[in-house]
Amino acid sequence: MFSKLFGSKKSGPSSSASSIDRNANWSFLKNDMHSHLIPGIDDGAQTLEDSIALIREFQALGFEGITTTPHIKSDYYPNDAAIINNGLQELRKALSENNIHFPVKAAAEYYVDERFVEMLENESLMTINENEVLIEFSFVFEPMRVHEILFKMQTKGYKPVIAHPERYNYYHIKYDAYRELKDRGCLLQLNAISLTGYYGRTVKDVAERLLEDKLYDYCGSDMHHLRHAETMRKLMRSKSFHTLHHYPFLNARMTN
Repeated sequence: MFSKLFGSKKSGPSSSASSIDRNANWSFLKNDMHSHLIPGIDDGAQTLEDSIALIREFQALGFEGITTTPHIKSDYYPNDAAIINNGLQELRKALSENNIHFPVKAAAEYYVDERFVEMLENESLMTINENEVLIEFSFVFEPMRVHEILFKMQTKGYKPVIAHPERYNYYHIKYDAYRELKDRGCLLQLNAISLTGYYGRTVKDVAERLLEDKLYDYCGSDMHHLRHAETMRKLMRSKSFHTLHHYPFLNARMTN
């Protein structure tokens, strides 16, 4: 199904694949827009040392800047803008003290639940770019009233960016739901490492199909730890990386 997109299997590496291995990096995206680098407030970096190590990885991978997006999820990570911004300032200070000159901004990855609806009603949301807000759904159950909530976001002037849609299993069996989200004005964000099989074969297959159908808008690392950085390197050595390199992602339009 994906031979046209990723090429057919051959015995031994081709010259083009070897060229990609030698020269590949992520500079074509310029900016990463999904990661978890504020220390100690979610399931990402736990210490400033972790954060600095991951930012060095972003530099080595070729990124020019990042917008990190801690979870805001009522049952597990009850963060808010103040907590995130305080953590950002501590992180920026640590980068300066270590002579690391790398632009880091912060937004959030909002979990769509009742608390999110309350926040939408009562306060300003943190945006990854202009009016765009990164949101995630349950991995198990499709959120109730999801279309109503998305519409409410838009009436408030926000544009929803759906994080890693390929990972929502309930959409795998009704693929048209992805097109419906797009038709309703949402943007879709690929987790790059989904293409390596990191989250399983079915997620990989759906990610490939969404790419083939040109339904993605953003590409993000969703970086939590060094294993993710190593998987990003693994992807750079694959044929699918060539497709990412030539896909019209919106990351480059973000400001540092």
